[in-house]
Amino acid sequence: MRKDPLITGLYYHIYNRGVDKRDIFMNKADLDRFALCVKEFNVIKPIGSIKERLIELKESSGVQHPKMLVSIVCYCFNPNHFHFIIKQEIDGGISEFFKRLLGGYTNYFNLIHKRNGALFQGRFKSNLINDNAYFLKIRPYVNLNYLVHDIPKEKMHLILSSDKEYSANNFILVSKEEAKGVLVFYGGKENFKKECLDVIFTIRAERGQTSLLEEDPLP
Repeated sequence: MRKDPLITGLYYHIYNRGVDKRDIFMNKADLDRFALCVKEFNVIKPIGSIKERLIELKESSGVQHPKMLVSIVCYCFNPNHFHFIIKQEIDGGISEFFKRLLGGYTNYFNLIHKRNGALFQGRFKSNLINDNAYFLKIRPYVNLNYLVHDIPKEKMHLILSSDKEYSANNFILVSKEEAKGVLVFYGGKENFKKECLDVIFTIRAERGQTSLLEEDPLP
């Protein structure tokens, strides 16, 4: 049990990395599968498996609006770690969501890549976002997290972030309601992108040229 309970209605920065800092995405198919898991496991009613869920959606013409465990504000999936800003929508929602996501994706990854054992470094980490100053920094940090790190060019295709959704004004993993609030707060997607870049520039200046190969505290 967690020392500090995750409280419904509050926002959290959630993050984790691959065990021994290993990559959690070996190719684009892995990244796409992780994103699919994020979308399809975020429902209150257990889905059984991704395969069963896709069959269910096909049979129902894909028109379903189930209640979510969590609302996603921002995210970034990097080659060897991930970040989310999430609001818990029901009691136990965050824990249930990540139990399904990390467990389901690990089973997929181990099957595809013929390995056994843990893929992620223990339980996910969580920080309560409990003041405006933290929110002002953490939204840009997560939304453009891949720019904080010097990710090798050959791994740039193994990145997916909510910046793409905000830039296109097309929300798939990000909650439409949460996105609307963010864009209203910043005065539109262009202003949000500018603020994100400004914050990332400041963080890189503070931390130096961070590399995925160095000791790097995720928060």
